Amino acid sequence: MRICMLSWEYPPRIVGGIARHVEEISEALASQGHEIHVITADHPNTAEYEHRKGVHIHRVKNQPSQDQTTDFTTWIMHLNIGMLQQAIRLHQHQPFDMVHAHDWLVGQAAITMKQSLGVPMTATIHATEAGRNHGIHNKIQSYINQQEWLLTYEAFRVIVCSDYMRREVQHNFALPADKVDIIPNGIDYSKFAFDFPNGLEFRRRFAMDHEKIVLFVGRMVPEKGAQVLVEAAPKILAQYRDAKFVIVGKGGFLPEIKARAAALGIKNKILFTGYVDDAALLRLYRVADVDVVPSLYEPFGIVALEGMGAKLPTVVAETGGLAEIVDHTRTGITTYPGDAKSLAWGVLEVLKNPEYAHYLGQNAFHKVEHVYNWQNIARATTGVYERVLHQAGRALPVA
Repeated sequence: MRICMLSWEYPPRIVGGIARHVEEISEALASQGHEIHVITADHPNTAEYEHRKGVHIHRVKNQPSQDQTTDFTTWIMHLNIGMLQQAIRLHQHQPFDMVHAHDWLVGQAAITMKQSLGVPMTATIHATEAGRNHGIHNKIQSYINQQEWLLTYEAFRVIVCSDYMRREVQHNFALPADKVDIIPNGIDYSKFAFDFPNGLEFRRRFAMDHEKIVLFVGRMVPEKGAQVLVEAAPKILAQYRDAKFVIVGKGGFLPEIKARAAALGIKNKILFTGYVDDAALLRLYRVADVDVVPSLYEPFGIVALEGMGAKLPTVVAETGGLAEIVDHTRTGITTYPGDAKSLAWGVLEVLKNPEYAHYLGQNAFHKVEHVYNWQNIARATTGVYERVLHQAGRALPVA
């Protein structure tokens, strides 16, 4: 099939988890014989067109640029116009069989392709505004919620990453159950298998030799729960003085989290790295001792998969998709969401019991290897596309 993939972020432009998801599913689909065209926002010092790992990447120059306006919805409107113009040019050259929209941010372009060009449309909902904010509380949230509803209404089928998200979109958008498909995210676990002769030297950038690294990776926003780990840190240190907390990520919530760490008197035991590039992040996973994902809202939890793929014992909040990924006491440890005491208990279970930690890490890797494999995920996605074409009355393309 010739597929148009719409996403507002795509590497090297990485804002959240959508960028990596779209990159991985696009490459896996391309490896299985599909022609994939990703249309996305531009990024500094990046080519407007690339052909990488079988995927055609088209970056749309957007005016005004995101840093020139404080009105994000206006920026998104201009981005959709640019995406649509690019999609029309590509469609006129050779028609698309499918358009796949990732979240509301690209919804207008996808809906117009469906309505004006007659291209059947599939949508993936990665998260919802109501879920992120525990409800709808203001006009901008209401607008985004309406755009999410419209995208799910117009799509032939809606893909979500977990049963938790299936329930959420069905409840929020009154979707019929038979319109929603659950296809989990995945990771390329082979990326953790690399020669690392200077591992100890690299590790010393973050912790002393006798310290155990407790790793958090995520955006600095309240729903990702870094503040819960900071509150848990004194409780962990009271029983395990050699813990060192490495918190990776950037975002507007970071100053508040740093201030809380200072108030708790644990600044010397927490390292805030800010943004870390991919190469360094992979190495961090390799040298860490435990991966912590204390999210308050998590539709799936791909960061947990990263830790599991690196054979790390993983401690998560039992919420959203995380509760479906981690099997408590077998592939990781689940704790109460937002509960620093519970999180501290989970981390201490790992730090105090090295053999148990190794057992959890090995089991976690085997689950990732067999369940969260991108080739399997691509085959499931192709099955959704075929169902959409059938619903739209289209014949399957002949290879």
